[in-house]
Amino acid sequence: MTQPAASSTNSAPVPAWKRLLPPLIAAGLVGVLGVALFRPADDATTGGPLVGKTAPDFILQSLDGPELRLSSLKGRPVVVNFWASWCVPCREEAPLFRDLSARQAPGTGLAVVGVLFQEPREDAARTFIQEYALAYPNLRDPKARTAINYGVAGIPETVFIDAKGVIQHVDRGGLDRARLNVGLEKIGVKGL
Repeated sequence: MTQPAASSTNSAPVPAWKRLLPPLIAAGLVGVLGVALFRPADDATTGGPLVGKTAPDFILQSLDGPELRLSSLKGRPVVVNFWASWCVPCREEAPLFRDLSARQAPGTGLAVVGVLFQEPREDAARTFIQEYALAYPNLRDPKARTAINYGVAGIPETVFIDAKGVIQHVDRGGLDRARLNVGLEKIGVKGL
């Protein structure tokens, strides 16, 4: 019986560039994606897919009891501010909303509306409202359904709706007077 000839494993070494190319390509792609995901876009604090569209209607109950339907405010410009008592930037912008709502005659002109976002304790929200003397409606948003409809991912977020019910501007992050005035101008309201 003859034995099969031993096969020779005469493999040439793989060139270094062939071994390094796949990890280098992967590292490059990870780097590009990382930059794209973690670098804020030029308009990261403003804009969004709802700008130019009719504001999603909602009916929410205020902390004081009565319900408010957004569409009942049609014909008036509206500023909707999503906030929570635990949010530090919300505390910083609260005096601006207090001053803005104090300028408006009830039932005419601009309407300011607050919507609680993931507020775990209503008593903390009530304390916040008293501390900053907020006289406009602040609404419960059970299960954050309204926030979801508006694409809110974090707070504060403020939506500026014109008198026709169309969203003209969205601002994410704590507002200062200048940023508030940009949104107000876009809905035809004189700034602070």
